[in-house]
Amino acid sequence: MEIKKSIITSSLDQEKLNDLSEIINLEAIQQLPKATEHFISDVHGEFEAFDHILRNCSGIIRLKIATLFKDRLTEQEQKELCFNIYYPEDKIVGAKKSQEEWQALLTHLVELTRFVSSKYTRSKVRKAMPSEYAYILEELLYQYDEDNKKADYYQAIFTKIIDLDLAENFAVTLANLIRHFVVDHLHLVGDIYDRGPHPDLIIDSLMQMPSMDFQLGNHDLIWIGAMSGSMACLATVLRITMRYGHLALLEKDYGINISRLAKFAHKHYQPLDAFAPRGVDDSMTQEEKDSINRMHQAISIIQFKLEGHIIKRRPEFKMDHRLQLTQLTDDRQTLHIDGVDYPVIDGCFQNVKEDDPFELSIGEELVMVDLFNQFLRSDRLKRHIDFLVEKGSLYLIHNNNLLFHGCLPCTPEGDFMELEFDGQRYKGKALMDFYTQAIQTAYADPFTHDDLATDLVWYLWCGEGSSLFGKKDMKTFERYFTTDKALHKEAQNSYYKLRNDESFCLKLMQEFGLDGQGYIINGHTPVKAITGENPIKANGKMIVIDGGLATPYQKVTGIAGYTLVDNSHEVYIVSHHPFTSKEDAIQNYYDIIPTQEIVHKRIKRASVKDTDIGRQLGQQAESLKAKYQLN
Repeated sequence: MEIKKSIITSSLDQEKLNDLSEIINLEAIQQLPKATEHFISDVHGEFEAFDHILRNCSGIIRLKIATLFKDRLTEQEQKELCFNIYYPEDKIVGAKKSQEEWQALLTHLVELTRFVSSKYTRSKVRKAMPSEYAYILEELLYQYDEDNKKADYYQAIFTKIIDLDLAENFAVTLANLIRHFVVDHLHLVGDIYDRGPHPDLIIDSLMQMPSMDFQLGNHDLIWIGAMSGSMACLATVLRITMRYGHLALLEKDYGINISRLAKFAHKHYQPLDAFAPRGVDDSMTQEEKDSINRMHQAISIIQFKLEGHIIKRRPEFKMDHRLQLTQLTDDRQTLHIDGVDYPVIDGCFQNVKEDDPFELSIGEELVMVDLFNQFLRSDRLKRHIDFLVEKGSLYLIHNNNLLFHGCLPCTPEGDFMELEFDGQRYKGKALMDFYTQAIQTAYADPFTHDDLATDLVWYLWCGEGSSLFGKKDMKTFERYFTTDKALHKEAQNSYYKLRNDESFCLKLMQEFGLDGQGYIINGHTPVKAITGENPIKANGKMIVIDGGLATPYQKVTGIAGYTLVDNSHEVYIVSHHPFTSKEDAIQNYYDIIPTQEIVHKRIKRASVKDTDIGRQLGQQAESLKAKYQLN
């Protein structure tokens, strides 16, 4: 062997040998099957439902188990195995099992791990293994003998794992590896925050994922704005939190003391029906509800005043008609809009001055300064928003697909809407890039409150030209204070009609440099499945995956969310039923039985070479070939 090695190295220097080996490796990897991508949108703080979808991978694990164990496990046994994988901490940890039961569970988990990891390189699989079990797992996954010549050897491994009381820990490790290998990459298409109680836990989960991306949603942007110095965004964050009664998120999870706001609100406001918190459980006392009600009023009025400041200093936003506090009559009983008078209900304008309705009182200013400083001092909140800004984007081009949360503002004629800011005009992709830069600039300097970049973050929340809002006006004021439903209607941007047309979608993809072979993925607007609306639009070029994961939307959509799966064989959308609780899911084996609607069935199985990573590997291989003038 030494003679042969010396002959090889004499004819090929070590650098060239390494490069040639790397060419072989790079080109071989490109032939592997494309890894599975998982798309989720509009999770809105619903951590348990989000976590359940991640754990069962939108039903993929169930399908893998059905394929592998179809003739060996009953349906009930397959369910049991599924939930051992979904929730190993609850189903496996502390379980009392016999030697035979542990043997059976470990055997099934090893076999499934081998099955779901088979399309990855050994190097990638090895990197995912915990170091303490790396040797054992490699033996079980890669040295498996189909002829059972090593049956006693494998039996000895399992027996010793059980004898040493490692079965529980080893089984949990295998369950986690299975979930890791079933889905290679997660895309979250916006709106982590608001409505649900635990966006913080969702972000904690995302921060632990080895491969993920997300596109910022409008509800994420107001939290970024709050941490960027936009007092209007901060007030909006607080108003929405009060609206849904999630004080624990502020006080317990982020350490924000709201006592100054509570004292101010108790002094100036009395409970009103329009400001009662929504969706709160029976454990909340009436006194607690009334306190939230008062704070809800106080912060709403502060929000409307702060928004007026932005509108007046930014005429380019063209939002003067949204200066609603100037549309109140002197007695505060009537709202005068476009020559029509509307009676005010549940008015709470006692702190709005007639001569300057947008002036903050000293008390209101102290409340906002206190809350802003607390937001910046919250270490956990700062980590979460840092993560959003660093890892998030307004749009993403990935594997020939275009992902963004809301829309690209358009005119009714189908042209991209052109907007002017600071003397420059933007439309299409350039507008998205301009907004992206504004977010980065604003976040870098949170102590400057009235610059254009910071005001643009607020504009992205509610401006007509926002790619995240996608409507002409936000009618928050009218919804609180009037009963006329016509005033509540928020007209959508023409994009939402245009996206049903395939030619428009192809034009949109071309704007971002795509050839139209992939598809566009949106969230933001709940698909009303209950009325027959289809999430797949424009002959499969547009997919909308907001199906109402957030509980408040489910009465409108009729389901509890869509997710999208893109694997080497096909692209399909999965609809979900409402999720009750983790405990209910575990106790009753509540699982996702995928209701699939195929978006695209591949004639030929997709390979790594068909992906962005594959193209990068190909470029690396070609560069090495050019170095040695290889064909």
